[in-house]
Amino acid sequence: MFELSKIDITQIVTLSFTLFAVIDVLGSIPVIISLKKKMGEISAMQATLVSGGLMLLFFFVGEKMLNFMGLDVHSFAIAGSIVIFILGLEMVLGIEFFRSEKDIKSGNVVPIAFPLIAGSGTLTTIMSLKAEYHAYNILIAIMVNLIFVYITLILINPIERVLGPSGISVIRKFFGVILLAIAVKIFKSNVGF
Repeated sequence: MFELSKIDITQIVTLSFTLFAVIDVLGSIPVIISLKKKMGEISAMQATLVSGGLMLLFFFVGEKMLNFMGLDVHSFAIAGSIVIFILGLEMVLGIEFFRSEKDIKSGNVVPIAFPLIAGSGTLTTIMSLKAEYHAYNILIAIMVNLIFVYITLILINPIERVLGPSGISVIRKFFGVILLAIAVKIFKSNVGF
């Protein structure tokens, strides 16, 4: 049964910013624009629905998959915090640790929905956050981010013109620092279990 008392605006804001930083759709704008030039059109709805489906699937079934492999959420949260920390370093330092596939055969799904939007970092982050935050707040934060992803994909060209390369770089670095701090918090709160 749905308990309204479990919804916490502070958690939703924190989670929304965390997922926003990990998904990094603004940082992906140059990649999305180059894909749009190669493919012609990008279906914002299809890319958003597929990435949302992947996030929700991992949110609901991820823990069962971990149990099947003999892992617990706290161990996964610690591992996830390390991945989040590295993603934050990527954003702050401008160094690419994780290499993404450049295959554009089915452009809206690969590479836009996966791995650009719902990549390993996003899925790992969702699992890591489950150890720290209430499920309702995580689901709301996922929905908030999917709405933002959809709007960004629809407005890809105007956003690029407004922000420019330096604006996108500043946003990436800012959210990179937030990710580093969140990674340390998740690591600290799960290391004692």
